[in-house]
Amino acid sequence: MIDTKQAVNPADELEELVQLDAYVEWQKREGVPVIHDYVFPDLNAIELGPWARKGGKGAIINIPNPYLPNDAHIVEIPAGGKTAPERHLYEEMILILAGRGSTSVWLDENRKQTFEWGEGSLFSAPLNAWYQIFNGSGSEPIRYLSVTNLPPMLRLFQNEEFIFNNPFAFTDRFRGEQDFFKGEGKLYKGRKWRANFVPDAANLKLYGWAERGAGGVNAMLELPQRHLAAHISQFPVGTYKKAHRHGPGAHLVIMGGEGFSVLWRAGEEKRRCNWKKGGMVIVPWDDCFHQHFNTGAEPARYLALRGGGAPRQPNAGRPDVSIKDGGWQIEYEDEDPEVHKMFEADLASHGATCLMKAFSPYCTSTATGVATIDQRD
Repeated sequence: MIDTKQAVNPADELEELVQLDAYVEWQKREGVPVIHDYVFPDLNAIELGPWARKGGKGAIINIPNPYLPNDAHIVEIPAGGKTAPERHLYEEMILILAGRGSTSVWLDENRKQTFEWGEGSLFSAPLNAWYQIFNGSGSEPIRYLSVTNLPPMLRLFQNEEFIFNNPFAFTDRFRGEQDFFKGEGKLYKGRKWRANFVPDAANLKLYGWAERGAGGVNAMLELPQRHLAAHISQFPVGTYKKAHRHGPGAHLVIMGGEGFSVLWRAGEEKRRCNWKKGGMVIVPWDDCFHQHFNTGAEPARYLALRGGGAPRQPNAGRPDVSIKDGGWQIEYEDEDPEVHKMFEADLASHGATCLMKAFSPYCTSTATGVATIDQRD
């Protein structure tokens, strides 16, 4: 016979072990608004709160996904203001949303390098180098968006002092060169544009990428970091891009045009996200398919700020190779016919013409022309 008095599990009487998330705890101490979302109609309209670390106002954006490969910070600096000098052991890409000003970067207090920027400028603070951002206007605030890999870094080391006050200098990345942010770049095979500073991302020259469909052009940006990456894509009026999938955290900032994106995971309902210039859509889920549609009167352009990643097998993880061949892309002929039907209906409601006849077997448009983009744009 079993003695029921001895069958009680001692663990039932113990208190629960609480596991704290170092990144979430840091957010609480910063005291700024934290927004959990993935669609933003206007980045310049997001409400901000005081952010002492930045010397202005700000908000933190997290995708609604417990796995955070990155986050985004919206920061506003008042007229004539400046951020507090800072350095940190995480990578950060900074896009100027509004305003003009300058940034100083240094390892040695006596050898600062300062460069000027305006709306649409893109740059990256070298890892753990000191930097400070100045508002060049005496009457208007500036606002910028940055995408960082702070979440995994803080969760790994679980020590804010180590992240924000670490004396190590990564001189293999930045040695204080006075021409580091000159704004010049070099084009490499595969549409790769390597530069430390992009003065105007909205007008950077792009190059043909036929595999992604519908006459689109692109540049893959190689900024001075290793685990964050960026690219700019543009596609013509009356067209849409092929669907593809990848992991979460790609922040798509709309730099021109009007349209919508559709996001979904296999076996789940598709979700539509409308966008226009100044907005942003973030890929929120693992293995998330997404597809972009231009329903406006001008070419659609977006800047993707995202994670990088280690090299893969030849076709694995490539957004321009069919899933039938081991890639991550759905070819036009393999997509759900309802996708094209939806696009044509949306164009019709705007009084616009579909120009997908040369690309999609499901196109019912009688238009024979093919929209193209000047390769200089």
